[in-house]
Amino acid sequence: MELNNESGQLTPRVRLGRRLRRLRERKQLSLRQLSEHVGGYSHSYLGRVELGDQLPSDALVSALDKFFDTDGVLAELLEMAHESVITSYSRTFVSKEPEAERIQVFTSSLIPGLFQTEDYARELFRRSLPGESEDERNERVIVRMRRKRIFERAEPPRCWAIMDEAALRRPIGDTKSMAGQLSYLLQIASRPHTTVQVLPFVKGAHPMLGGSLTLMTLKDGGTVALVESFKSGEGVDSTKRVIELTEMFDLARSLALTSDESTDLIRGYLKGYEDERDS
Repeated sequence: MELNNESGQLTPRVRLGRRLRRLRERKQLSLRQLSEHVGGYSHSYLGRVELGDQLPSDALVSALDKFFDTDGVLAELLEMAHESVITSYSRTFVSKEPEAERIQVFTSSLIPGLFQTEDYARELFRRSLPGESEDERNERVIVRMRRKRIFERAEPPRCWAIMDEAALRRPIGDTKSMAGQLSYLLQIASRPHTTVQVLPFVKGAHPMLGGSLTLMTLKDGGTVALVESFKSGEGVDSTKRVIELTEMFDLARSLALTSDESTDLIRGYLKGYEDERDS
């Protein structure tokens, strides 16, 4: 694990680990003694956190902040570390998700990130980021799953997702993983605040082949956009450009199946994966 980022500064996970070690040493505790005070988390786990080799869980950080009476400082450092996992071009955009009133997303070859299961996301990161360690991939999965908390709000954002049929057809992981993913997608599609549509192969070419687009309307009424393609992306807040992207999304929506037709298509693919899994 690198100690520094590209600007030469300590990474958030290393800063968190060093802060924890200083707090422990001030109390003159060994890792084993600290383990006893914070609920029995293994000393080796605490050691990896101090070295910056692994991020702690939310539960561990909560226990540490309480034990050291640090008023949430470690939790803030953990949040910074989670944010650092997100690609730089999308970090600002993703940070605004808790303010979202409406999210519209189109993906051309994958299930949208906010709708992914852990197994699907983990396999996706394993295949697309082969140079990363298992711990690093796990952190990316954790951050992706944490982002779903916006749907747990008393008034969750309205979400409209359109995906190319390729997202259903392309297996990410084994058939069990895909069956689980599509089953979860059907659960999401049944939520009252969510609409899921599929743009079928038979519609041929469309403006967003090979990329993805997310439009997010915030509480102040403004809309921002994120355009992504192969390991690159661009956050957009220019009104003119956002209007152009919205028109592209509307065109994709006009080509997509209705929500009921899309649900039927998803069920068809789900049955295919389940039959293959059971054969």
